[in-house]
Amino acid sequence: MRYLISAVLTVLLGIAMPGYAQELYVFTEPASNMPAKSLGLRLTNEGIFRGGKMNRTIPEIMLSFNKNLMVHGQAFLSDMDGNYRLEGGSIYAKYRFLSLDESQRHFRAGAYGKLSTSKRPLYTEDINLEGDNSGAQGGIVVTQLLHKLALSANLSYMKAFVKDSRRVAGMPQPDELISYSLSSGYLVLPVHYKNYNQPNFNVYFEVLGKTNPANGNSYLDFAPAVQIILNSRTRFDLGYRFQAAGGIYGRFNKNMYLVRAEFNFFNALK
Repeated sequence: MRYLISAVLTVLLGIAMPGYAQELYVFTEPASNMPAKSLGLRLTNEGIFRGGKMNRTIPEIMLSFNKNLMVHGQAFLSDMDGNYRLEGGSIYAKYRFLSLDESQRHFRAGAYGKLSTSKRPLYTEDINLEGDNSGAQGGIVVTQLLHKLALSANLSYMKAFVKDSRRVAGMPQPDELISYSLSSGYLVLPVHYKNYNQPNFNVYFEVLGKTNPANGNSYLDFAPAVQIILNSRTRFDLGYRFQAAGGIYGRFNKNMYLVRAEFNFFNALK
């Protein structure tokens, strides 16, 4: 697997080109925050094909209190256990503690934490805090903006909260995982910025992985995506993640598409 990771790093770091950039990744969060005093609303749909189609819907509210601190709240609804129902929710907070800004480039670092609850039965040692598991996560994210290219790296620790009432006999149980990612985003259009009302078209490629430190079980996903941004306020994402290496038995978000709409309201928290 180390050869695969090295190859991906070479690709991500070798395609830098002059221009502007976007870092609004589809499957991960950057170190940067929303503009201060802003409100954001998201609606995400995830689809999985496994013995039939299963869907998860994630409504989300995002609040940016200042340039360094923002909070997200999510709810999870799906039909993955039969009837469409509310599964649980989560709260996420990120604090940007470093910002080195230059003309057409910057480097930023942030620390984040997440608490999630879910009433789904436990089928796998994988930990997914967006609907499948109750647990906690804490990590560090760094993002480098280089004109039109944005690169980001993420490392976190995840701990599952396991209730005996949710255990499924004979199935592996989640405990703890190390999660990591490498993300790249490139601004395709506009070629030259004239104003912030111009539509943006961005392409993304993300590498998402997890490792169980207890037994070494791990997997690595590739996740290409495209994005359109209108008037700097409205965003539409379309992405697909698929397993490229390794594997953990029974994981639910293997080979999953994602569709998202996001609406931002600046200075809404005055």
